[in-house]
Amino acid sequence: MDISDERQVRLSDADRQLAVQRLNDALSEGRLTLAEFEERVAAALAARTAADLEPHLADLPATMPATPATGEIKTTAASVKRTGRWLVPRRLTIRNKAGSVKLDLTEAVLPGPVIDVVLESVGGSVTIIVPRGASANLDDIELVASSAKAKVPTDPVPGGGPHVVVTGKQTASSVLVRHQRR
Repeated sequence: MDISDERQVRLSDADRQLAVQRLNDALSEGRLTLAEFEERVAAALAARTAADLEPHLADLPATMPATPATGEIKTTAASVKRTGRWLVPRRLTIRNKAGSVKLDLTEAVLPGPVIDVVLESVGGSVTIIVPRGASANLDDIELVASSAKAKVPTDPVPGGGPHVVVTGKQTASSVLVRHQRR
């Protein structure tokens, strides 16, 4: 059987579900808009052969990096930076004692439209740099002799970037969410 014959083999339900999972991963990474995702999922579920499915997956990477559900950063009297291309978990816990943490999300692979950050900070600082169009909510942080400041919109921006929700407790600490400096 040559390659053109293989493209005409009928797909199984499992084949279609794998394609939908790949599209779902692409959506969560920001590679597809919701409208593109919905259109491609409908086409994938209706596909009968690999040839029918191919145009809907052709512009996506062959393998998608797996997005971890949770992650943790721990620091004690030290500095931690995450910059460049890195995989952001859906829920990130930061345990910071007398240290500094800087998270740059501008080039990061994001898990979806909402990122949850849980702070446990004593005598430290946390800076989160977000892409243009992003927003952040700091309303649910318990502050004890601390400060929390968002230099970005606090409500999700329609058609905008990711929304970072920061919760947890800070004692004698600071958190700042801002855009990248030019």
